[in-house]
Amino acid sequence: MSATIALVDDDRNILTSVSIALQAEGFVTRLYTDGENALKALTENPPDLCVFDIKMPKMDGLELLRRLREKSNVPVIFLTSKDDELDEALGLAMGADDYIAKPFSQRLLIARIRAILRRTELAAQPQGDEEEPAEMLVRGRLEMDPARHRVVWGGRDVTLTVTEFLILESLARRPGVVKSRDQLMDAAYQEDMYVDDRTIDSHIKRLRRKFRQVDDAFDAIDTLYGRGYRFTEE
Repeated sequence: MSATIALVDDDRNILTSVSIALQAEGFVTRLYTDGENALKALTENPPDLCVFDIKMPKMDGLELLRRLREKSNVPVIFLTSKDDELDEALGLAMGADDYIAKPFSQRLLIARIRAILRRTELAAQPQGDEEEPAEMLVRGRLEMDPARHRVVWGGRDVTLTVTEFLILESLARRPGVVKSRDQLMDAAYQEDMYVDDRTIDSHIKRLRRKFRQVDDAFDAIDTLYGRGYRFTEE
């Protein structure tokens, strides 16, 4: 059965173009132009995943997410502007699964949707239901389960977005090896598109902040100025 994606954005051009792209990939779409109208529909008949714009009239994406989370854990991707770092951080803290900055690639959005739906499907399965057990990545206190998108540090769960997970996985697979920003872009975005260097730097900052929330002494991601980043936990 095709997954249903709810799109909430006051920009009708974005709604139309994204809906056409998703339908071409086999998804079913529901479109809403403001948060107030969307909230009732999303709680009464939840889709498989939601894509919210943050900046909307009447009810913005953050308030929509807050009220939706009172009744539902449906996955949510935020669409943000490049200058909305505070809103991005708040949205993720409130339970969003990922964010994509405008202007965005529709291929990237579709890839993120597929990754989150796959993660959600696997997380809902009882342990041992996979045909082949996923390979765990263990580096010292770090444990990563790529199939379930689960990260544990020192026995405590760390919640990461899909992008953050892919960056950390790229670093952790080769401890001590310096990865350039370009290499991390390739790992995280996996398509031919331009991403500003500051985007990778912002993801690294968020990764450190999230790990320091469970371990204030976390220092396993090193910055090598002019070269990139490396993971050092053995």
